[in-house]
Amino acid sequence: MEPRLVGPGPYRATRLWNETIELFRGGMPLRKHRSHFRSYDSCFTASEAVDWLHVLLRHNQNFGPEVTRPQTVQLLKKFLKNHVIEDIKGRWDKEDFADNGHLYRFPPSSPLKPYPKRPPYRKEIPRFPDWHDPESRTFQKHIPVKPVVLNSEKLKRHSIAIGEVPACRLIHRRELTQANVEEIWKSRTLSHLQKILGLDSLDEVLDTKLVNPKHIIQNVYNINKQGIVVLEDKSKELPHWVLSAMKCLANWPSCSDSKQPTYPGFERDVFKTIADYYGHMKEPLLTFQLFDVFVSVLGLLQKKKLAIEALQICCLLLPPENRRKLQLLMRLMARISLNKDLPALCDTAGTRSLMVQAFSHCILWSKDEVDLDELLAAKLVTFLMDNYQEIFSIPSSLQTTIEEHVAHLRRVQIKYPGTDSETTLPAPSFCHQISTDEFEYQRANGSQQPLAALLEEITMNKEISTKEKNKKLKQFQKSYPDVYKERFPTPESEAVLFPEKNRQKPLLLMWTFKKPFQPFQRTRSFRT
Repeated sequence: MEPRLVGPGPYRATRLWNETIELFRGGMPLRKHRSHFRSYDSCFTASEAVDWLHVLLRHNQNFGPEVTRPQTVQLLKKFLKNHVIEDIKGRWDKEDFADNGHLYRFPPSSPLKPYPKRPPYRKEIPRFPDWHDPESRTFQKHIPVKPVVLNSEKLKRHSIAIGEVPACRLIHRRELTQANVEEIWKSRTLSHLQKILGLDSLDEVLDTKLVNPKHIIQNVYNINKQGIVVLEDKSKELPHWVLSAMKCLANWPSCSDSKQPTYPGFERDVFKTIADYYGHMKEPLLTFQLFDVFVSVLGLLQKKKLAIEALQICCLLLPPENRRKLQLLMRLMARISLNKDLPALCDTAGTRSLMVQAFSHCILWSKDEVDLDELLAAKLVTFLMDNYQEIFSIPSSLQTTIEEHVAHLRRVQIKYPGTDSETTLPAPSFCHQISTDEFEYQRANGSQQPLAALLEEITMNKEISTKEKNKKLKQFQKSYPDVYKERFPTPESEAVLFPEKNRQKPLLLMWTFKKPFQPFQRTRSFRT
């Protein structure tokens, strides 16, 4: 049975556990062994199990070459406790497995972990209410609009009914509260994470109700020049002595404090001080509630760019104090690993391996004590350490998208009759709310001059026929009777333009069409 890549998704840790057991049971060589003058068939020694399983884990793309032999021993201890293996006399339920010649075997059946019952399926993350929907959040209001100064040539070019200005109305959005903005940030961020992970829902890897949008906003905006989040509550800062110790090792051997002692082994004591502080935290830095989503991201590590983008989003969900502590720790671990001038901090492990072993447990572990915690944490911490600068940078595309969406919702919208779409005016210079009196005044005076000029242009235009000119003037008179009446106050003034209107028709025709009306005489009924 070949190992396969377990991608992102719900219950990834349980799926990895079951697959590892199946691979171990299906591939571990079994043979006859002698112990205490007796022969036992189909068994293996503890050291043989460590050798074989260590090779399996190192070549499995779900775990990788960073897996150490001590970590393999720890996993076999959990196998013994969970009755995946038993000693040659059938005993189990204790973590007394050691890397030695003790004999073990597989029980007749191996208990695979059942998958938890899934919560009710939900197709999508609930999004922020549609502020464009007039039946939900939008309230519309007809308001006076300051008339637009019209250009006659433009009106003529577009044939807008000889200068008729289409009526419009402004749609004022409901004022966004801070709670509205926070909900937008939360919804958009989780939606983006769901898309990256390729999941139908985040419900099975994250309780979205527990995500605090204030944390996201603070992690995006409250940062210093180095990109490290700044805490509003200073009581949640790292203790001064821990910061001093971290600064000392990060800048070794150029420590800023010349009064620090330099006795042999001093750097090891400083490192132990930092490791002890982080090791005594009650909850991991990535928090219990985010365990499943971070483990799910591990399934994307084969696609480095996508994994970094997913971790950027996940780290925005952290409480700011956790994010700050993790940022400072990752920067320290990366600097120590690359510092060739720093003396060895451990005699049995290299500096890089020591960093992963010392801090994996304080960064990621499960509240339910998932059996692969150590391996999963080591793989994630290694990736974080190698890519911490990119992972802890703010995803600019997400930030820009959300900021533009919020700005859009706050803008005034203009809508023309007969259209369903709304035109957003980023800086409305001619459409703004005015009083009713001012509107009436501007309507009477503000646009008279261009309209009068347009009427005069139609009147003096010799390129159009009399019939067409008459038609346009009638349209103008219907749309703007006041302007028309001012130009042609009497029928005589119209007669100058159209002399034929004043001609009297022949008397014969008049009499022809206006004969005296003969009233209808009621006749007597023919009935008797």
